[in-house]
Amino acid sequence: MRILKEKVIVLTSYERKSLFSFLAVYLISVFILLAIIGYLFFENNRTSMQNAMKFEMMYQARMLSSSIVMRAMEDHTKGAMEEISRNDFLKNLKHCRFQAGYYDKDQNAIYTEIDNFKVMDKDFFIKDESCYTVIEDKSNHLGVHYIVLKENDLSNTVQQMRIKIIGYLVFSFILMGIVGYFLGRLFLRPVREQIESLDNFISDTTHELNTPISAILMTIQSLKDVEPKKLKRLEASAKRLSVMYSSLTYRLEGKVESSEMLYFASIIEERVEYVKELINSKHLHITLDLEPTQVFMPQTSSYRLIDNLLSNAIKYTDVGDSIYITLKDNVLKIRDTGIGIDKKVQDDIFKRYHRENDERGGFGIGLNIVLSICKQYNIKLDLESEKGEGSTFILTFPKVPHREL
Repeated sequence: MRILKEKVIVLTSYERKSLFSFLAVYLISVFILLAIIGYLFFENNRTSMQNAMKFEMMYQARMLSSSIVMRAMEDHTKGAMEEISRNDFLKNLKHCRFQAGYYDKDQNAIYTEIDNFKVMDKDFFIKDESCYTVIEDKSNHLGVHYIVLKENDLSNTVQQMRIKIIGYLVFSFILMGIVGYFLGRLFLRPVREQIESLDNFISDTTHELNTPISAILMTIQSLKDVEPKKLKRLEASAKRLSVMYSSLTYRLEGKVESSEMLYFASIIEERVEYVKELINSKHLHITLDLEPTQVFMPQTSSYRLIDNLLSNAIKYTDVGDSIYITLKDNVLKIRDTGIGIDKKVQDDIFKRYHRENDERGGFGIGLNIVLSICKQYNIKLDLESEKGEGSTFILTFPKVPHREL
């Protein structure tokens, strides 16, 4: 009977890593594209606004020039215009929303609303976030040689446009990020379905194996008149099957286990004794250096943790080599003198169904279970290994309040 899993699919750490990598590339690309589009749109609109402003200011300046010419022609028929009357005329000269300034040919102000301005030989320019238009009347009607207009609102308008564009870009970026996230999950769905199919297959297979494995172990205990060597070999094989079964069913059971205070040195000794036949079958030398240590976690999880680390050490250690287990200061080290692991692939060995060495067998889930248990119970997991020089798995357990052991 298959044990039902939760309906909600939770991405594994590696699936999340793949999804985030996809999103990172996708969002960086989207950001660059939106930034280019936003910059080009802003520059195009800014240029258009400046050109429109230049046209309007030049037009208004010429209208003022025309008014001055008309007044000069009237005064020519009536006589010279007094300076006071001229200034009043310029002051009251109706014009648009721009500030105006009138200057003689020596660039001295006749009348101006513009402070601290020096006439420049440019028809349109921007200075200190203000726009200026300068037109020249070489006829010097009413003594006015330069007409200058100043506009102060263009910079504010451009700034408002910049803020709006940035706001739209941020909104678009967030929207594209949400779309990218769901696209990423959509792309991962076939992978997830394949993993679920594999899990279901393993679940069905392992539950079919449970009864014969239990029967074999019970039969071994009742056997008589069998050579001890053959009996131990049979028992070692049966226990290896039992450990493999426990590993295969770990992720499929979905049970919530209650934690308890464990004497971890005793747990290690118990699990080493359990796989003694496996150790002896490869003529391995195992050395224990254990200090009394308390660990707060479920007993079943502690069994799986040690069983998988021991199984891994036994599997990848050559016949006649050694395994060293130390437990001191809440740090467990399991060191083997086996084939070692290349640094380039050390992160991959913790991935589910990954097998570094096909010749040594296994399903590629033991170290993934170790990593999962360590994450669940805040155990720091480290690996020190060199190719051809063996491996050391280091587990640092969180400290618990001291109790008498």
